[in-house]
Amino acid sequence: MATANTVHGRIESARPALTTPRVALGLALLAIVGFTLLFVQEPLVHDSLHNARHAAGITCH
Repeated sequence: MATANTVHGRIESARPALTTPRVALGLALLAIVGFTLLFVQEPLVHDSLHNARHAAGITCH
């Protein structure tokens, strides 16, 4: 019987490669990008990130 490809299975197969520093770095990068896309509203920064926000599916208007 073939097993289904599940999220749990993918996490288990990735676990040996996911070290604590890699996970911390990934979470830090995610937080930085999230903060930048959501909370930086200076006009020049907003205009430069406008297309990136829409590409990421974030509505900014």
